[in-house]
Amino acid sequence: MYTAIVFLPLLGFLIVGLFGRQLGPRPSELVTTGLLFVSAVLAWVTFISVGYGHVPLNVPVIANWMTSGTLRVDWALRVDTLTSVMLVVVTTVSALVHLYSIGYMHEDPARPRFFAYLSLFTFAMLMLVTADNLVQMFFGWEGVGLASYLLIGFWYEKPSANAAAIKAFVVNRVGDFGFALGIFMIFALTGSVGFDQIFAAAPGLANKTIHVFGMNADAMTITCLLLFMGAMGKSAQFLLHTWLPDAMEGPTPVSALIHAATMVTAGVFMVARLSPLFEQAPAALTVVTIVGATTAFFAATVGLVQNDIKRVIAYSTCSQLGYMFVALGIGGYSLAIFHLFTHAFFKALLFLGAGSVIHAMHHEQDMRRMGGLRKDIPFTFWMMTIGTLALTGFPLTAGYFSKDAIIEASYAASAHSSAAVYGFLMTMIAAGLTSFYSWRLVFMTFFGHRAPAVDSHAAHGIDELGAAAPAHDPKHAAVRHPNDHSQTHHGHADHHAPHESPLVMLVPLGVLAAGALLAGLVFSGHFIGHAYDEFWKGSLFTSANNHILHEMHDVPFIAEYGATIMMALGFLGALYVYILAPGTAQRIAERHGLLYRFLLNKWYFDELYDFLFVRPAFWLGRLFWKGGDGRIIDGLGPDGISARVVDVTNRVVKLQTGYVYHYAFAMLIGVAAFITWYLVGGVR
Repeated sequence: MYTAIVFLPLLGFLIVGLFGRQLGPRPSELVTTGLLFVSAVLAWVTFISVGYGHVPLNVPVIANWMTSGTLRVDWALRVDTLTSVMLVVVTTVSALVHLYSIGYMHEDPARPRFFAYLSLFTFAMLMLVTADNLVQMFFGWEGVGLASYLLIGFWYEKPSANAAAIKAFVVNRVGDFGFALGIFMIFALTGSVGFDQIFAAAPGLANKTIHVFGMNADAMTITCLLLFMGAMGKSAQFLLHTWLPDAMEGPTPVSALIHAATMVTAGVFMVARLSPLFEQAPAALTVVTIVGATTAFFAATVGLVQNDIKRVIAYSTCSQLGYMFVALGIGGYSLAIFHLFTHAFFKALLFLGAGSVIHAMHHEQDMRRMGGLRKDIPFTFWMMTIGTLALTGFPLTAGYFSKDAIIEASYAASAHSSAAVYGFLMTMIAAGLTSFYSWRLVFMTFFGHRAPAVDSHAAHGIDELGAAAPAHDPKHAAVRHPNDHSQTHHGHADHHAPHESPLVMLVPLGVLAAGALLAGLVFSGHFIGHAYDEFWKGSLFTSANNHILHEMHDVPFIAEYGATIMMALGFLGALYVYILAPGTAQRIAERHGLLYRFLLNKWYFDELYDFLFVRPAFWLGRLFWKGGDGRIIDGLGPDGISARVVDVTNRVVKLQTGYVYHYAFAMLIGVAAFITWYLVGGVR
């Protein structure tokens, strides 16, 4: 059963990838989607039997991958509670995305390729979460990166999609370099890459030092920081976050699959899986807390001013990932996984709901050109509302149980960690900001009146807390993709009445909405409650002095209900600004223009990285290319030699005049030279 869960998506990829053109679009959709649903059903069976049935750890070995000296790497599937949770998340969301894509991508001529890529991505993610050693995990890690590159750049006719795919690939390579170094360090310290051997050796590595850069450093701190560097890239944490918003260039189902529930949570899963190592490196956990808290706050501030409906949700994803890393940093590994679990439902719901809105608006994504859609697409409106309630932490929804628990735990941990104080403050502020921009999205999209054009203030660079964009954006209009019916000139959407999506797109929304409402209520007791020890036994490791789950129940009123208060304040703020007092956002943006532009330009990270890294890299590349390779290597080597040969032959060829007396004269000179040599040097 475990093997089938992992390899059925691979089978779908191979069938459709190799024979998609012969099969045609519809059979390709049915094959990949059907196999994913079978895999999802088996994943739920595994989750119930392993998590609730207490089936012991199972590690079936498929084959030996490599053996070199003391290094032995097997293809093995590690199936414990943590794995079963991730199997449910990955296969459920992927199956629903496959089903949703049948409707969303129905006009795209390259549907077999799209569904093959989706299945390839799912297989790579399943290999990652079932890995029994670091090398196999790294294989899945890189496979996910490759598949994300293919999916983000699926509409390769668009230059912006190609640029976004390359950006995601390159930024992730930065983090992956650190991850690879961390794996090397672990092998150097333990002599193994297998989890069982590493975890057994972890307690003995505490306080062990290594000599690096001329000084002695704590080995586990360095190792865990390198591993966390990989998590920062894959999970779009602060400083390595810039790829995530641009990844919205891919089709909306891709956004739901990769950037809501699976790829971006790989870093969270990795840190939780390696909790025995991180528990021996408190300094590294402090860094994890600080980076996560900064990400939660940073992404929430940028989300306030976005106009693209998908980018708002993308920055929300970035912010929620920050919450998960705060939980990991304070030792609440099960809290992080619980929020990962609930977040998968409501964030996939929001992304697919946004896709339904985009579909209704004929592929318009600018919220300034929407409004009043609740009457045209009522089912989508209610699904998006449920997703928003869960995201903002409305009582008894999924987000209320998981996100609020992280805030409470960070307050409890602040008694013995200054980093936790910072984590509590940043996550509390982010909770209010999340509520504001989430309801801003709902109000701008579904309430008010639909404007035929962008607000006139946009021409002056100021809009209602949104991006200032011209009516015609040549970057996105350079090449139109066959499935994209939108036109960049304003008012085009007015030519078509908004309409509800087909049933094949609405059913996944309903399923995800059920998860967004009930996942927290149903599973909180086992993930973070009374049944924690029994549920996670042998799967997550915490040190003897880690009592965060108990301490979080004794926090004061402000910590226990602070997130709910911030949620309510964010809602009331958005209600006032966008419903009760229209135009308030415009006045705020004009009054605080400097801050507005700072947020609008995403804290200028793209510009800063372009100045510090991109331009110097291109300059250095051109120097080595044209100066080193072109002028020196080719100039003095093959090109130089061939050029000299041509020069000599051009001069020699001039001797070929065609006149007989010239040739006779040359022969006479030759005979005279030969006789002279014979007489002078040839006789002894």
